[in-house]
Amino acid sequence: MTTDQGTTRIQVAGSAGTDPYEVLVGRQLLGELSGMIGTKAKRVAVIHPEALAGTGEALRADLAEQGYEAVAIQVPNAEEAKTAEVAAYCWKALGQTGFTRTDVIVGVGGGATTDLAGFVAATWLRGVRWIAVPTTVLAMVDAAVGGKTGINTAEGKNLVGAFHPPAGVLCDLAALDSLPVHDYVSGLAEIIKAGFIVDPVILDLIEEDPQAARTPAGPHTAELLVRSIRVKAEVVSGDLKESGRREILNYGHTLAHAIEKNERYKWRHGAAVSVGMVFAAELGRLAGRLDDATADRHRAILESVGLPLTYRGDQWPKLLETMRVDKKSRGDLLRFIVLDGLGKPTVLEGPDPAVLIAAYGEVSA
Repeated sequence: MTTDQGTTRIQVAGSAGTDPYEVLVGRQLLGELSGMIGTKAKRVAVIHPEALAGTGEALRADLAEQGYEAVAIQVPNAEEAKTAEVAAYCWKALGQTGFTRTDVIVGVGGGATTDLAGFVAATWLRGVRWIAVPTTVLAMVDAAVGGKTGINTAEGKNLVGAFHPPAGVLCDLAALDSLPVHDYVSGLAEIIKAGFIVDPVILDLIEEDPQAARTPAGPHTAELLVRSIRVKAEVVSGDLKESGRREILNYGHTLAHAIEKNERYKWRHGAAVSVGMVFAAELGRLAGRLDDATADRHRAILESVGLPLTYRGDQWPKLLETMRVDKKSRGDLLRFIVLDGLGKPTVLEGPDPAVLIAAYGEVSA
């Protein structure tokens, strides 16, 4: 990691034939975009959500001024964008503009938008370059880094997708200044996850002043983001397709994805991950893997920033059914990431059903 003029550059190593790329964290970064697009591209498609129509058009106009044939493709907000129908709409737009294999897609928005943009890039002409410009905490620390792209189906979240790393990621902190507090706090769940699985300094910084952590004006905002991105960059480098250590990034996500599906994706991802981490902590404790203090620390830190700790108790049968078809399962064998201690994630396969029920009882409202 190098820093210049207030911009932090984090390298993500390539894996299995993929090129390495940089994640830039700082302010006023859009000047870096043309360098990432490169000179071979003639056309650039800017995929953006309806909520960022002004941003998408401004970016399109700026790229047009630089000589690119730029088109803006507007998609629905949040998870409503992650459907086969919306992907097909994007493919049609690319086809109508004569998009070739040397052209570039830019995904501007939250995690749902970058997931979609990356998937469209992965599937158009069997793969074109794309650049992520995440505008939320969640997208910056999670969705835009690592090369996982995808869309949802009625059966579950991200069940259709591809591993297709971006050519670069621009995390402009100015985008967070106008982010609604609930969306900002939602992203903190992924930051806290990085603290529990790899970098406990993250937890210390948040615990130092939880209220300050809830706002982009807090003193540790840039450091929290950089530390979290660095965790993900280090884990995904060399394990693009989740065949090894990358699986630890799923901490809290098995139950979280089931909750999101059960709520028809109306719950924020970070809220679901928060409940999922409390569940995983209890599962680790009940399995005799995790000490009480670290398990209890989950509840304390998540609650201190305003994230939820519970979900509806009567929904367990539906959640269990959904978890069985989660992409992290192997056959009918449920797999959960749990902790053997702070910063010591491990896999728990096929836990006793009674232990699962008991752990869920601890997060039941």
